[in-house]
Amino acid sequence: MSAFNVRVLVADDSPTCRALLVGMLSRASGIEVVGQAKDGLEAIEMTSRLKPDVVTMDIQMPRLDGYQATRRIMSECPTPIVIVSSLDVRSVEISMEALKAGALEVMPKPVGPNDPGHDQQARFLTATVRAMSDVRIVRRWPITSPDVEPVLSPVTAGLRPKVIAIAASTGGPVALLALLRGLPKDFAVPLLLVQHIAPGFGEGFIAWLDSGVGLRVKVARHGEPLCGGTVYVAPDGQHLGVSRRSTIALSDAPQIAGFRPSASFLFQSAGAAFGAASVGVILTGMGSDGLDGMRELKAAGGYVIAQDEATSEIFGMPGVVVAAGISDKVLPLPQIGAQLLALASR
Repeated sequence: MSAFNVRVLVADDSPTCRALLVGMLSRASGIEVVGQAKDGLEAIEMTSRLKPDVVTMDIQMPRLDGYQATRRIMSECPTPIVIVSSLDVRSVEISMEALKAGALEVMPKPVGPNDPGHDQQARFLTATVRAMSDVRIVRRWPITSPDVEPVLSPVTAGLRPKVIAIAASTGGPVALLALLRGLPKDFAVPLLLVQHIAPGFGEGFIAWLDSGVGLRVKVARHGEPLCGGTVYVAPDGQHLGVSRRSTIALSDAPQIAGFRPSASFLFQSAGAAFGAASVGVILTGMGSDGLDGMRELKAAGGYVIAQDEATSEIFGMPGVVVAAGISDKVLPLPQIGAQLLALASR
């Protein structure tokens, strides 16, 4: 057995950039660079042959760019991919396109060894690679959801939801796009959303999601009344909750398990405000944020839906809810929207 824990393939058309990335990764304990690809086609072939734990992928490459190579890899030999690009990855269009293609993380190319920020960026790169190597990847599911007619169980037959709270992390943007595209613009129940996303990306993420679905997607504002047909997204750096008066309740309370906004805060708030008329939905994501709040929502009489393992990019957040035995339904992503439609129509 290799003494190394994480095997990495570096894909970049620039010899200088490849050497920089290889040097950073090779100097880190527990990481081995097993191959270097000069373009997208080589990246696909070498991923299939070498079976690395993680691929770092440039975007602008000859023959096949990083987006196309990522899509092929995720279809043919699913592997955790980290986009490392000289393009402006702070651009929502670039970052969201990379996530739609199947990348788990998007980061700028690190600076050279003579730059004062080099060591910090090297630590961030290696920490990201290590974290992504633990992710169990699935083949990509389609964004457009098929028509599904779920049969409501007796538990849900009398449910009249007043709010639907949704949380997601890694893999969430594309999952949310698929889920919300299946809901009509006149969907009767307001939806509250916590998506773990890097600071500064929130407004762009909301605009991107709003442009792709029929529902109205907006940043949540403290005190505004909840309306159907609207998705209220937690703003950067604030917890999202709801009051018994059906108004948004934002909070600057401390982070919960390292997160603000926190999924647990959202679920606990929804359960406390609406009890049996609350629905919690937990989607793909790394870690366990949401578990404690979902317990409280369930204890208040609320209804819990978890995305299943087969369609989750990362079965962390939904996985711990399922393992705790508090999920009422464990559904593949295409069926979650149909279930919400059925609940809302009762």
